[in-house]
Amino acid sequence: MPHTLASLVNHTALKLTVLAGEERLEAPVRWAHASELIDPVPYMEGGELLLITALKLDAEDAEATRRYVRRIAEAGVVGLGFAVGVNYEGVPQALVDAAREQGLPLLGVPRRTPFIAISKAVSAAVAADQYRAVTAGFEAQRELTRAALSAEGPAELLARLAAHLDGWAALYDASGAVVAAAPDWAARRAARLTDDVGRLRERPAPASSVVSDTDGDDRVELQSLGTGRRARGVLAVGTAAPLGTAERYAVHSAVALLTLTTERSRALQDAEQRLGDAVLKMLLAGEPDHARAVAGRLYGGLLDAPFRVVVAEPVAGEPSSGGAAGAGAVGVLDALADAMDSAAARTGEAVLAVPDGGRLIVLVTDGGAAADACAAYAAEAEARAGAQPRARGRAARAEAGNGAWVAVGLSAPTGPIAAANAYRQAEQALSVARRRGRALVEHEDVAAGSVLPLLADDAVRAFADGLLRALREHDATGRGDLVASLRAWLARHGQWDAAAADLGVHRHTLRYRMRRVEEILGRSLDDADVRMELWLALKATSAPQGE
Repeated sequence: MPHTLASLVNHTALKLTVLAGEERLEAPVRWAHASELIDPVPYMEGGELLLITALKLDAEDAEATRRYVRRIAEAGVVGLGFAVGVNYEGVPQALVDAAREQGLPLLGVPRRTPFIAISKAVSAAVAADQYRAVTAGFEAQRELTRAALSAEGPAELLARLAAHLDGWAALYDASGAVVAAAPDWAARRAARLTDDVGRLRERPAPASSVVSDTDGDDRVELQSLGTGRRARGVLAVGTAAPLGTAERYAVHSAVALLTLTTERSRALQDAEQRLGDAVLKMLLAGEPDHARAVAGRLYGGLLDAPFRVVVAEPVAGEPSSGGAAGAGAVGVLDALADAMDSAAARTGEAVLAVPDGGRLIVLVTDGGAAADACAAYAAEAEARAGAQPRARGRAARAEAGNGAWVAVGLSAPTGPIAAANAYRQAEQALSVARRRGRALVEHEDVAAGSVLPLLADDAVRAFADGLLRALREHDATGRGDLVASLRAWLARHGQWDAAAADLGVHRHTLRYRMRRVEEILGRSLDDADVRMELWLALKATSAPQGE
């Protein structure tokens, strides 16, 4: 407990008397300081017991004394000790009245009690308090270390920490989800802080913040965990009052132990990632048996059930810009991987994630928690960028601004034998996602949908414009309508009468126009490839931008 004015008054060797401010004797005393300056405030920090003999202060001048007492009280001085029988035989009434007016405790110091005795008493009490705090901190550290090494691990550590703080504690994983809390009711309290945790995770570790909550009476501190560029987790502690020295030691010990745990887990994850990389290479090389042998218990369960291949790529700026990904864009890949890992860990399913240059390749159980987390993350990213559930092409991309996106391609369910084909499916879906400005596209959507949305590509449009330019220039002179005639003829699969009827012209007129198309383009309409290219060119140039 901190030393107080009351404990000084009760110190039998000092023989102090209380002359004013009896109601504030429980104020803690940080230090005792003697000063005869008329204005000692510049040298005060707050929390001091100021000792004076009134050598320079006219303590019988009511106005001067009132100004002096008011100034030191406003500066945070918690008490005033006056030496009786040194410069004044008694305590001036003006000083007593001024102290009572300010509610400042005034202590009479007898002549036989030197100021240094009071300073030593305060110093000894402060040192004893610090020793108790350090001792309690070391004891908390030992207790938390034993808890961290127990079978319950972080959960037991949080329980011990909450008891030591007489408050609550919660642990968030790398994705910002609550993974443990103590007591149990604290999980609901911690869930309300996910936005604050998210903001803290965006800062380089180590980082901390204090959170104010209008819905609760507690004071919450957030501490990031990890030693790298990104936080590997966050510790939250809630208490009724600011942390004291002993409590601060305990929190720092918990942060160190949890950081050590996360970094050790990170080393294991690196080893798992190297193993996963080998398994993935074998699958893509068409060696499923070897992949199963290497996967062992770690990834064997994943290969036994239908799985999907995820290929994710960061997108800097506009989703379809194709520009190089910056640090923020790379961070969305990390966040996506964290979200899938955390979801899988909660259900006990395996996830095989392998960074591949600037991309991320992941094998997830079909219909599992990791696949759902991937879809949820992509939907959230698309919503943040202003995109709608369906592609809006350039409009959606323009609304995305310069923020970081992640584009994801998802294969159809597959098994180890067809893993290479599933990888190609995921790559194709990823290409479509980037082109459409979507955060996630599944292969089933590409396979079951129309090819026409794929024509909304600048390169395709440029080819189409070049192929049809001569026909459009001919029509612009008013010498016929070759483009519309070609479209009608191709739409009717070369049926002259039906196409002529659609155009409202004689079939001989239509035959003449098709011969002019062949002459202008220098290509034969009897060639199926030519007809296909012209049809796609007509569709590409007639479709709205971004469809």
